[in-house]
Amino acid sequence: MTTLRFPRTIDSLLRGTDHLLVVGSQAILKAKASKGKNKAGLSLLPAETQACCRELAKDLFAGRGGRAAGSLCAGVVRKVAIGMLPDKVSRHNSPARAESVRSVMAASNTGKKGKGAVLLLLDDPAHQEAATLALARTLHLYNGRSRKAKTPASLGILAVDAKGKVLATGKALQQAVISLRDAARMVDMPPTELDPAGFQKETWKLVRGMTGVTKKAIIGSKLLEEGLGGIHGVGRCALSAPRLLILSYKPKNAKGHVALVGKGVTYDTGGLSLKVGGGMVGMKGDMGGAAAVLGAFRNLASSGIKTRVSALLCVVENAIGPDAFKNDDILDLHSGLRVEINNTDAEGRLVLADGVSYAARKLKADTIIDAATLTGAQLVATGRLHAGLVSDDEDLENILVQAGRQTGELVHPLPFAPEFHRREFGSAVADFRNSVKDRMNAQASCAAEFVHWQLDGTKARWAHVDLAGPAMVAGRASGFGAALLAEAVRRLGR
Repeated sequence: MTTLRFPRTIDSLLRGTDHLLVVGSQAILKAKASKGKNKAGLSLLPAETQACCRELAKDLFAGRGGRAAGSLCAGVVRKVAIGMLPDKVSRHNSPARAESVRSVMAASNTGKKGKGAVLLLLDDPAHQEAATLALARTLHLYNGRSRKAKTPASLGILAVDAKGKVLATGKALQQAVISLRDAARMVDMPPTELDPAGFQKETWKLVRGMTGVTKKAIIGSKLLEEGLGGIHGVGRCALSAPRLLILSYKPKNAKGHVALVGKGVTYDTGGLSLKVGGGMVGMKGDMGGAAAVLGAFRNLASSGIKTRVSALLCVVENAIGPDAFKNDDILDLHSGLRVEINNTDAEGRLVLADGVSYAARKLKADTIIDAATLTGAQLVATGRLHAGLVSDDEDLENILVQAGRQTGELVHPLPFAPEFHRREFGSAVADFRNSVKDRMNAQASCAAEFVHWQLDGTKARWAHVDLAGPAMVAGRASGFGAALLAEAVRRLGR
């Protein structure tokens, strides 16, 4: 495990450091040494370290995705590496080039052992958040190996602007880093350790002592008493009972009420529509949406935001057994609609359906954002680095897109067209089915529409973030969504 520190000066960043990574754009790293008093870029470093970085930069070109190079170096720091970012990126990328920052950090192996440091040479101070979060994304907290490092690694992170001015890492950004890393840790945990009961235990621990936060759990048969037949149906046969965890933060004179709803399937076998051919491997990550919601909630509540925020974590294990829900069953959802099951592996929308309806009808939230590793179709539609976004409100959609560009957790809009997509769920015996007839007809949008359908008759505006792709990077959890959702809620409150 790597401990992060945020020094306030170049000297304190370098003190005792054995491995330094300098990250900046190609223009910054290839710029000639400054001769004036206002030194910036590589000129901030001690002479020997600076010379080493300049030599590394000579033969390195960023390309479209960024490049890293390293070398042993005499002087203050034993090993030096540079991460060269492209000067320009496409309009659908983050201006901070967060993915390039992450990739050069991963390639340099900085922060994995010993005492490391990263110096971020930013061409715009607004890029600090995304760049810092990108670095944190590579430093995983969970370690299930038998042999663990005797001496924990540490990493110092310091950002400076184009004029060489040190940018303070405020408490809000530090909390965003903590929330992201904890969200990733939960996703990485083994599913038998983090079953629904384990998820609740972890959640209660993470919000313990937070001012103004209240919590509630609706568990097992109590779900049916509350009309939450979707959550109960999906999780009823698992050894650990299904549950809806509700966290609330209500400041005085709150402006608005935003509910964040997360899919928390701690393991997804596919149910009786069993995943085969290795498709079940990795399904411990099917609670990535709930982990992101929890991270965002902690971030927001700790910052003292003036908006009322609720987090609804729909936590189940989609197991198989004598009491498993079956294809051809009909479940009663919180919205009052009845759904015929034609695919027990389309379970995430069932738990989200209850979650968003409860948020609108019981908690009276005026804005609802759900997050889920919902469909493989999202990866086909928007890829591994952009989450899919579906919303019934253009302003809310734009807020989430801009929040993604700010934090480096990118989202891209998908079609919202209930008139085209609801017809996919026709049922002869119930109000609808839970899986589409035509898998070639905008599957990711259709799955989102199933969730949106549950809000008919309410006044809540809604957005859905399908983060199936970006929730995992190179086989490890990324913590994606925690910063995105928190930033979106902050923008809603402005």
